[in-house]
Amino acid sequence: MWMPIPVPEGEKAGKTVQSGTFWDIVVITAVDKKQEIAYQQQLSQKLKRKELPLGVHYHVFVDPPGPKIGNGGSTLHVLQCLEERYGDKWDSFTVILIHSGGYSQRLPNASALGKIFTALPFGDPVYQMLDLKLAMYIDFPLHMNPGILITCADDIELYSAGATEFIRFDQPGFTALAHPSSLTIGTTHGVFVLEPASLLTEKGQLEYRSCHRFLHKPSIARMRQSGAVCERGHCPAPSPGGEGNFNVISECVYTDSLFYIDHTTAKLLLAFYKQMGVLCCEIDAYGDFLQALGPGATPNYAKNIENVTKEESGLVEIREKIFELLKGLPLNVVLLNNSKFYHIGMTCEYLFHFTSDRKLKSEMGLMPNVFSICPDSVEDTGKSACIIHSILGPRCSVAPGSVVEYSWLGPEVSVGTNSIISGCYIDTKADIPPNTFIATLSVRIDGEVMYVSMAFGTEDNLKKKVTDLADTHLINFFGISLGQSLELWGLRISDELFSGDETCRGLWTARLFPICSTLSDSLKASLGILNSAQNMLPFKLNGFKLLSVEEMLRHKDVEDMLRFRHQLYEEISLQKLKRESDL
Repeated sequence: MWMPIPVPEGEKAGKTVQSGTFWDIVVITAVDKKQEIAYQQQLSQKLKRKELPLGVHYHVFVDPPGPKIGNGGSTLHVLQCLEERYGDKWDSFTVILIHSGGYSQRLPNASALGKIFTALPFGDPVYQMLDLKLAMYIDFPLHMNPGILITCADDIELYSAGATEFIRFDQPGFTALAHPSSLTIGTTHGVFVLEPASLLTEKGQLEYRSCHRFLHKPSIARMRQSGAVCERGHCPAPSPGGEGNFNVISECVYTDSLFYIDHTTAKLLLAFYKQMGVLCCEIDAYGDFLQALGPGATPNYAKNIENVTKEESGLVEIREKIFELLKGLPLNVVLLNNSKFYHIGMTCEYLFHFTSDRKLKSEMGLMPNVFSICPDSVEDTGKSACIIHSILGPRCSVAPGSVVEYSWLGPEVSVGTNSIISGCYIDTKADIPPNTFIATLSVRIDGEVMYVSMAFGTEDNLKKKVTDLADTHLINFFGISLGQSLELWGLRISDELFSGDETCRGLWTARLFPICSTLSDSLKASLGILNSAQNMLPFKLNGFKLLSVEEMLRHKDVEDMLRFRHQLYEEISLQKLKRESDL
């Protein structure tokens, strides 16, 4: 039996929890003020609907203005926010800190409302990532000394344990969960080099060990050289996205997921943050904190910028200071010898896990049709498509491998395979081609609510950037170069085409998407863009006012988007009641 299984809604949701049985504080991080407001609005609605446990302090803490500070900098800032809010009392609390700051460029249907509020294919009402996180870690506070559990908004950890086994977070310093993984998986994760097991170490599905040193995204050669590779009878063989398909292989490494810090360590980090004043570079909570720990740690990693997306001045210096601060602190590791780690932060992972991953479906009870109204034909083939909180007309069809969420699709809509349709209203005939991503956002322009639909290929790279306008052809849009697309749309390559500065020219900042007065018109315009690129046909955009995705998020109207979701909820509920009464 994989654990933890999501708890029934009635067990804690909507009820006041007793002290010591649940988290005292739940913290979600936001990257900017706009995101903070969006998160606060959604939290408020979930509490109003009694979808979350009551008697808990829920906070959204926004990163300070200025340069990006990474999840490590965000962790330090949260510690300061907690002290400012609770004074000396905060060191007696159990806190879960969920990193959710960022624009989700690799899963843009989560960009407007946040990865932590991503809808999942189970539950009534539909579970979101926040609900799952709180359910997965439901037992942790019972066996935890006051301190802070640090996790991310886009991963799922499943594990199996004996009836009397539970995960304890009761040691000083850092305590991390570790999952047996293939060496290939280890190259994209943090890897633990374990101290030799003592004769008293209990062998089981949970094993408590000490870490000699931590490696961040190491090569296979470095894993071997450092002694990270374990020989064992059963290790996880690589499977797409899910790390823990237990076949017999001879070697594995233990990779990271979440970690805990006790309050003494938290205060040490907070004092460091106060001393630093303002952070001017991105700090990685995993790479920059954990690499400083354990008796085998050395400061050499500070100068290694191989895994840094953007080289920034001051990064090496601050890493060296973090090493001096944390060196000598223990890194305790809980080996979850029968566990799986899933990441759903990219479109390919999201589509695979929600539509094709039979193991995750069986382990978590994922459903093909969740709180939706679908024609029988879609429900019959629903095992390979995923419909969440949506209404589909009688003759609407959704191909295998696609996800439709929070949408209303009319009777003459067909969705091609491997596509994501999010927040859309389509009331006319539409043939959405395979490998399409399309999401509609409400925006407020000059005080009026308007609508814009972003549309891409599911394999388009929204993070790719060029600095020279002449290199625009290096960016691909739905299988052809952006330069070719712009010609079809009657747009000229210029500085005015992009909303960002000259270092941020890419699909994220390209002004391509028309502002429209209705949801339906917005969708039609963006489908015209896709059809143009797919069939190399002209579709003139120079008569429209256009926004980039970056601008859409800046002008988003969260209240209107949540209102549309509520309207769907009311209509779905009514139709379900009618169906039941007819039976």
